[in-house]
Amino acid sequence: MDIDDILAEVSGDELSLETRDLQELTRAWVTERSAPELLPWPSALMERMMDRIHQQVSHVAKSSAPSANAAGRVQIEVVEEQVGNMDPKTNFRLIIIQTELERFKFLVRSFLRARIAKIDKHALHILTSPTQSARLSEPERQYATNHQALLQAHYHSSFLAQFPTSLQRLDDTAGGISMIEQPDVDTAVFVRGLRDIDEPIIVEGTDIDFELRRGDVYVVRWSAIREWVLSGYAELI
Repeated sequence: MDIDDILAEVSGDELSLETRDLQELTRAWVTERSAPELLPWPSALMERMMDRIHQQVSHVAKSSAPSANAAGRVQIEVVEEQVGNMDPKTNFRLIIIQTELERFKFLVRSFLRARIAKIDKHALHILTSPTQSARLSEPERQYATNHQALLQAHYHSSFLAQFPTSLQRLDDTAGGISMIEQPDVDTAVFVRGLRDIDEPIIVEGTDIDFELRRGDVYVVRWSAIREWVLSGYAELI
């Protein structure tokens, strides 16, 4: 068995689906890190990715250390300690699988960290905005709710309790000024066209408009390109 045989066996018939999912996850990760506001949660993609990660972890554990999951637990650290004593061909196959597994895990973790950072910074805005709130996954919604409750309790015990009751609200809009911090949707982003957009893109508040064709790269306000990114006509880079 040579390297080509091992790679073919590891890849299997699902290479195209796995590659598409990897590309989609990478694009979602880059876009989430670049966009100033929280983007929709890709539920279908994340379900497939988590299922694939769990399957790969189980496969590695069963192939290298059957006793590692005897109690229903799969520990990658245990697997890594025991693969050194295995047949070289089997060991190399598991190394390939583990390398791919770590790549998926890095992307998922980094993607989630980018979303959590936005939730931490704009929790009240996200929870009070129907559009933003609908973009949360259920665990993220619970996290945002608990985060805001803890933050409000901390503020109240630290200084808000000393203020008059009318001045203790964190979502006060008195005088037409909102106390809720919102993301700056006019932040400049790098965008690349994935498909030709027939209508001109207008940058509000300016006299600037432009056409975005496939492969074109622009630096533009997020507010001007947001709908095209969310609809899949463009991507952030």
